[in-house]
Amino acid sequence: MPNWLLPEYIEDILPAEAYHIEMLRRSMIDHLMVHGYRLVSPPLIEFVESLLSGSGSDMDLQMFKVIDQLSGRMMGLRADMTPQVARIDAHLLNCGGVTRLCYANSVLHTVPSGLTQTREPLQIGAEIYGHQGLESDLEIQRLMIRCLELSGVNKLHIDLGHVAVFRGIIKNANLSQNLEDELFAILQAKDTTALKSVCKVLKKSTRDALLLLPELYGDKIILQEAKKRLPPHKEIALALEQLDRVGKTLKPLVETLAFDLADLRGYHYHTGVVFAAYSNGCSNAIALGGRYDEIGKSYGRARPATGFSMDLRELSRLIEGKSYPMGIRAPYLKNDKDLELKINQLRNEGHIVIVELPDQAEITSGCDRQLVLKKGEWIVEEL
Repeated sequence: MPNWLLPEYIEDILPAEAYHIEMLRRSMIDHLMVHGYRLVSPPLIEFVESLLSGSGSDMDLQMFKVIDQLSGRMMGLRADMTPQVARIDAHLLNCGGVTRLCYANSVLHTVPSGLTQTREPLQIGAEIYGHQGLESDLEIQRLMIRCLELSGVNKLHIDLGHVAVFRGIIKNANLSQNLEDELFAILQAKDTTALKSVCKVLKKSTRDALLLLPELYGDKIILQEAKKRLPPHKEIALALEQLDRVGKTLKPLVETLAFDLADLRGYHYHTGVVFAAYSNGCSNAIALGGRYDEIGKSYGRARPATGFSMDLRELSRLIEGKSYPMGIRAPYLKNDKDLELKINQLRNEGHIVIVELPDQAEITSGCDRQLVLKKGEWIVEEL
């Protein structure tokens, strides 16, 4: 095997795509920062126990693990940045009020989450800590939509769900943990045949409610249907009320919006409204998020939280990017102060200026203009 080959689903990012991704990252981070989200950059590797705390427990099989040669303890290469950011909020910042944080960096997965996806996503996201109301959910959702708009995504579709609906249905059903996990997996797969089989052992009210969940997908009429046919538990009623409010707020901002009461993505750590964004040309969600209160509990400081994240590499492939910018070719002239001043001026204005090297065998590529000396003045002219 040639030593330059990369592992499956691991790839280099070449200049044109790297430039496109970087432009997306800058526009999103700039937008988040003017809304008060402070940028953090956690380490790529840390102890497994920390990475698998709270929301990270669902990522165990997705995490590469190695032995730390200094401590002898197991370390993990992060598969998700959310638990790391929660740790920063809980231990390093330790603020008493509302904290807004954002991030953008690579994560590593043992297997790709889709046939066309990489094992090294470039995850970007934002989190709010310390606020329990629906207003922070709405802020995060609007920011996600705006970030996608800034990237060039149009005709956006949003799916809304709420994990409290499923939790309310099974609350008094005395299910074993194994059965609860099985039901969760079946509902995620929307396997109605398996759901009917597993639900046979449950009491009728619980069975009927669970069998109804996969059918509860669609517009706002679904919420009315759910109010009529699901058990009249307080948790379910509150969840449906929150979904109705979120739906009314977001509907004018997107092309289409639907409610999915069987969506249990992140069920083991999400506690409230969950959401997913979709766009033409991609069968997978291009952005995900939701509420996960008590996120810092495993770090000794429980905090309500809500946030979103997306993969910039996947997103960049859905959007036509600008070609890599062309540069200005400049000659190599030692101790020419006027030339140096002109080059610095152009670079400060944002132009790419490439100075050719002495005895360079070939003409510099990637340039469509050049600096030439005319009448004692350095000027830019087209090639």
